[in-house]
Amino acid sequence: MGGGANLRALRGHNAALVLDLLRRAAVGGAEGVSRLELAARTGLTPQAVSKIVARLRGDGLVADAGRRASTGGKPATALRLVPGAGYAVGLHLDRDALTAVLADLTGAVVAERRAPLDFGAGADAVVTAAVGEVRALTGTAGSDASPRSDRPTGTDGTPLGAAPPAVLGVGVALPGPLDHEAGVLHRVTGFPEWDGYPLRDALAARLGLPVAVDKDTNAAALGLALGGAAESFAYLHLGTGLGAGLVLGGGLYRGARTGAGEFGHQVLQLDGPPCGCGDRGCVEALCLAAVAGGDLDEAARVLGTAAGNLVALLDIDLVLLGGRTVFAAEDLFVRGVGAVVAGRTRREGSRTPVGVRGAPGGDRGVAEGAAQLVLAPLFGRARPALPAHSRQSDLTTNRT
Repeated sequence: MGGGANLRALRGHNAALVLDLLRRAAVGGAEGVSRLELAARTGLTPQAVSKIVARLRGDGLVADAGRRASTGGKPATALRLVPGAGYAVGLHLDRDALTAVLADLTGAVVAERRAPLDFGAGADAVVTAAVGEVRALTGTAGSDASPRSDRPTGTDGTPLGAAPPAVLGVGVALPGPLDHEAGVLHRVTGFPEWDGYPLRDALAARLGLPVAVDKDTNAAALGLALGGAAESFAYLHLGTGLGAGLVLGGGLYRGARTGAGEFGHQVLQLDGPPCGCGDRGCVEALCLAAVAGGDLDEAARVLGTAAGNLVALLDIDLVLLGGRTVFAAEDLFVRGVGAVVAGRTRREGSRTPVGVRGAPGGDRGVAEGAAQLVLAPLFGRARPALPAHSRQSDLTTNRT
């Protein structure tokens, strides 16, 4: 982690450094972190850390975690993140299903909802369904966000509390292509009528909450990166479509126009079967045709061939597989894709094998990653991928 900077303009960045260390401690099961440890690990002065901690305590984000055993001086007070001080909604809109989760500040899911969805029913119907599920999940109803009588319950069925949780925002993940920065959809494969639709603004207006929109594959990759999957990896999602999320140099790579990862529409077979994108012989079309025909071995072989191309192009460390089709036959896909990728890397003389594994998180992974679209910026973890020669510390003074 890069060091902090004691400049007024970087107050937000430095607070994020402190919060992220406390988040990591909470996720790792540590009892807390002392102010001196925070100063040492962020590069901030103890005085700066004390001021930041005072503000975070005032906001209810940080609390005492007890005193450490004395080593000769005054026992140090350990600090901890308060997971329930805020929540984020993660919303996965697939072509035929909706998954919504409520995650606390550590990213842990405390409540979940699922419902069928018809993406072809049009924008109004999809937005209305999404808004209804978010309100049900957070315990609010109507545009005034008033408390509901049917309180939301956690994943274990217990009520979440007497008052609606403090929701920081809603992250939405869905098939691309789309413009992440503007929150506007492009020509979603098979649903051209969505082209140009301002989904982020439409949901924000209905919910009265900040909304972030990204591709399903990017959201899943972000969640996996925050979980420490690898420095550089590809997440390949095979469900109702096929796409990729790319993490390069420790950061999510979206590209200059936020369109990176349209993995499913690389052409593998010239003059092959038509694809919904308008081209022929795309990986997505070939994979989905094999799946529809019950030939999962062929689907894995095709996916592995495309994954091998990606590995050769980007020199990544790991390929993670996800999506409902993969999870329905995970061992088969991991073996099949892994065999093709291993053969490709051997032929190219690589001495380091590239791992191929199923993505952790199961079919909830995209929704959990969507929640991180809201949470990651709070902890300074939403940066784009850096060039390979750059260091995070080189950019410290450019952050706010």
